[in-house]
Amino acid sequence: MRYICVFNSTIMRSFLFAIFFFACWMPVWAQGGSSTFDYLLLPHSARSAAVGGTNLSAIANDASLIYDNPAFLGYEMDKTLLFSYLPYIADVGIGNISFTKKWNEKSSFGIGALYAHYGQMLEVSENGDILGDLRANDICGTLFFAHDITNKLRGGISGKFLYSNYAYNTAIGIGVDLGLSYYNEEHGFSWGLTGKNIGRQIKAYEDNLAVLPWDIQFGVTQKLAHAPIRFSVTAIHLKSWEFEDGYAKNDKFFSTLFKHLIVGVELLPSDNFWIGIGCNAKRVVDMSLTEGNKLGGFSAGFGFHVKSFDIGCAFGRYNTGATSFMLSLSTNFIEMQL
Repeated sequence: MRYICVFNSTIMRSFLFAIFFFACWMPVWAQGGSSTFDYLLLPHSARSAAVGGTNLSAIANDASLIYDNPAFLGYEMDKTLLFSYLPYIADVGIGNISFTKKWNEKSSFGIGALYAHYGQMLEVSENGDILGDLRANDICGTLFFAHDITNKLRGGISGKFLYSNYAYNTAIGIGVDLGLSYYNEEHGFSWGLTGKNIGRQIKAYEDNLAVLPWDIQFGVTQKLAHAPIRFSVTAIHLKSWEFEDGYAKNDKFFSTLFKHLIVGVELLPSDNFWIGIGCNAKRVVDMSLTEGNKLGGFSAGFGFHVKSFDIGCAFGRYNTGATSFMLSLSTNFIEMQL
């Protein structure tokens, strides 16, 4: 079994382009303040949920992955309708729906919506009187666009309009995701780079405007030359080295480095079936602090293609209260007509 990872002049040029691309946006990222709309941080794809929650580099004809990296969007996803749902905890759930379309041979676009509902709650007065029911939900409308820069490098952008309604309080925000995706099919090597949730509120719940939970992420994926297995390593929280939590104050160098990484492994026995497992190191550390959460941060899933349908399922623990099951279902209308 031979492990190949080839860096040539083309890869180096694409890396330099990526650095320049994101350096242009650095002044926008530098905006400070507390973050809001944190439901954007949860997985929106069963396939990425299976391999740790985020994957920006593993190439697959899976429209749900464009929520991780908009540069995954391409002509191969022409006329694809996608639905995903994550029952988070209790009666809290997060879902998304999207449709992707080819613009021309090098460009594609899509439209999508994320929806988070938090169940039904009682409205109680200061004296303990029940006044009725309260509802809370978040909605994010998204427009996607991607373009092939070269035959191996693709760039993408997604614009987000966010609306939040918690009882009598509302908030509005705008943001973008920026992404690059490089794929060398001959050597089974790919990488991805994203700036996620770059933006802020334009209307706050009360007085102070907050930024979106933005981040810079980078990942690499390598498929083994003589086995249907590929490995992915994704670096997250790259906007800063230190973590803003009380448990990180005394971390050593390697402890901090470990918490920036997500590791995923996929078994790909055919083009129509996959199995994935993952480990989100930051989540492992955070959830190990609570009794009975030894599997926190670990995830697994599988997916298969039947006729014109793709089905993906994943299991993971994103909080201390329950293990969540995520489902993604997509269909391609072009395949349906064949």
